[in-house]
Amino acid sequence: MSKNQSLDDSQVAVILPAYNEEVTIAETIEEFHRELPNAAIYVIDNNSKDRTQAIADSTLRTLGIEGGVIFEGRQGKGNALRRAFLEVDADIYVLADADLTYPASRVHDLIDPIVRNRADMVVGDRHSGGHYAQENDRPLHGFGNALVQHMVNRFFRAKLVDIMSGYRVFNRRFVKSYPIMVEGFQIETDMTLHALHQRFRIVEIPVEYKDRPQGSVSKLQTLPDGARVVFTIAQILRYYRPLIFFGTLGVLFGLASLLCALPVFDDWARERYIHHVPLAILASALGIVAIMTLGVGLILDTVVHMERMASELHLLNDGEERRASRY
Repeated sequence: MSKNQSLDDSQVAVILPAYNEEVTIAETIEEFHRELPNAAIYVIDNNSKDRTQAIADSTLRTLGIEGGVIFEGRQGKGNALRRAFLEVDADIYVLADADLTYPASRVHDLIDPIVRNRADMVVGDRHSGGHYAQENDRPLHGFGNALVQHMVNRFFRAKLVDIMSGYRVFNRRFVKSYPIMVEGFQIETDMTLHALHQRFRIVEIPVEYKDRPQGSVSKLQTLPDGARVVFTIAQILRYYRPLIFFGTLGVLFGLASLLCALPVFDDWARERYIHHVPLAILASALGIVAIMTLGVGLILDTVVHMERMASELHLLNDGEERRASRY
């Protein structure tokens, strides 16, 4: 879609979560307004302690932009995005950070697959062009990104390049079927998992990425965010692949049970008498736990399958209702 192609038939909303972004918020709004003059722009002020809210409100009013500043006092990007999805009604949703790290000029390329009904979520890929590797000065964050990407692609048979990009465009169907349950920066990973789990169409488009300008401070923290990455990987398996998660635990408990039982088997084989009674009890307990854990995995795998069926029916019914409303 060309820059000048009209989007009058589609209502576009630009969502800018912001926490202490007084240095960059005005320019971010101006850039997206220049690219999408008819779009509504919503700044989600996530409990900022600086002048983010005042500057955003002044900029929106000065430029005559539809939208506004929405306050969300619960800290975390997930909470901010949840507030936006609850209160903003549009056909196309553009999500970007308010720190000038993503080029507003590429928004037309991201919107195009949505307009052409070729995608439900379009992701601005920071990695393919090598821009993120050049600008990122936090190697542990890069390692964490790569680890989560590998896990997601492996367990969902996907080939995604940028799991954690904050530059995305969604259609209405995706937004209104996505229950946001996370609160922080895990939101990008979570929405990718939701899209894969529900078989939404994902398109990745390479975009440029640059580090924050001088005076703008990143909210990422290496050690806490690293712990969240590990937790996220565990949650991926627990919620989306419970049979793998609990099946692996069951195998580990089973191996521990067998290891504890070896001296017991040796006693019985040599003397037909068990001297290691505590080990026999422990081995039996671990074996029972292994069987129960595997059973939990089987049950939860069935629950996940039923949930996917219910979601598919909901999407089909929603599509029928939208088609009926046109006539």
